[in-house]
Amino acid sequence: MAVTRERFAQGMTPQQYLDQMGQNKDQFVKFLGEITIKPEDRQALEKLGKRLNVMVITEDWCGDALYNVPVLFKLVEGNPNVETRVFLRDKNPDLIDQYLNKGIFKSIPVFAFFDEHMNEVARLIERPQGLTDQLEKAMLETRRRTRAENVAPWRQVVVDEVRSLLKA
Repeated sequence: MAVTRERFAQGMTPQQYLDQMGQNKDQFVKFLGEITIKPEDRQALEKLGKRLNVMVITEDWCGDALYNVPVLFKLVEGNPNVETRVFLRDKNPDLIDQYLNKGIFKSIPVFAFFDEHMNEVARLIERPQGLTDQLEKAMLETRRRTRAENVAPWRQVVVDEVRSLLKA
């Protein structure tokens, strides 16, 4: 099911999204104030000369959203050719189900870009792949280091858990 102009119009503006935020609002606003978009990046978007509709699917509790949505908001801020609408993932299953990460996960944020006729021209789900690779590498290194540092006590925890499960 495609995102129609009417459905897109039902979303919140970035300001409406900010106004309704319950979690992470102070940090989100802080990030908005810190982010600087290079003039050449802003100009590249403006030089497209095309009208873009940007749909953001997010939730205020999401860490990736906290770091990525302010960047998008700042990038498109003040661009008369870009209209942005925000939808909460958990209240809009019809939308998130169209943007499942790997066809399974309801990962957020989702940035979906549409032309003036609401044809999708691009999408970004959760974060750029390079950042995912970086995070996964760091998490693997942390797990390996933590396991190596705790090998003996963790073995006893496993024994204790098995005994508890078996009531032995």
